[in-house]
Amino acid sequence: MSQHPSFMKGAAAARKKRSVLKRFERVDLLRERGEWKEGDRVLGLKKTKPDE
Repeated sequence: MSQHPSFMKGAAAARKKRSVLKRFERVDLLRERGEWKEGDRVLGLKKTKPDE
């Protein structure tokens, strides 16, 4: 049985650009930009795009 192309492994998976961040990644990104500080809510975060 063959694997679906979305289950890429190795170098091909590393090159793929993700357009959606996980919550902890969004918090880290907002913290770096100075738009989130300790104690702010983690639900209802601003929409963010990953850095290029």
